[in-house]
Amino acid sequence: MRGGNNIMKYKPIPYNPKLKEFARYLRKNSTLAEILLWNKIKGEALGVAFKRQVPIDDYIVDFFCHELMLIIEVDGYSHDFKYEYDTQRQNKLEDLGFKILRFGDQMVKNDISNVLRTLGITIEKLRAGKGHSEF
Repeated sequence: MRGGNNIMKYKPIPYNPKLKEFARYLRKNSTLAEILLWNKIKGEALGVAFKRQVPIDDYIVDFFCHELMLIIEVDGYSHDFKYEYDTQRQNKLEDLGFKILRFGDQMVKNDISNVLRTLGITIEKLRAGKGHSEF
C-alpha cells in the first residue's frame, strides 16, 4: 500500500546477492513474451505492483508481486527440456510461501487477454484471502 503514512512493510525476501547482476542483464534482454506481459502489468496496471526479473532465494523469477507473494513465470521453448529443474524450483519457491502462475510463451504472445483475465482472477482471490489451495 502506498501513500502518506500507510506504507505497508513486507517481510524481507531471501535472495542470493550474486544473482543481482544477472537479473539486471535479464531485465535488459527480456524475451518478446516477457516484454508484452510487462507492458500490461507494470505501474500497478492490475491494482498491485509487480517487479521483473527478481532474485528470490537461488533463483530469478520473471515477475513478482511482493504484496501478494505472487510469482509469474513465462515459459519459453527452453523450459521444454528443464522439467525436473522447473519442478524442483517451483516446489522450493512454494515451500517458501510464494504462489506461482505459469504461462507459456505462445499463450502470452497469442492470447494476452486470457492471460490478463487469469491474472485478474488470481489477484482477486489472493486479495480476498484465498490462498495456495486455489492454484
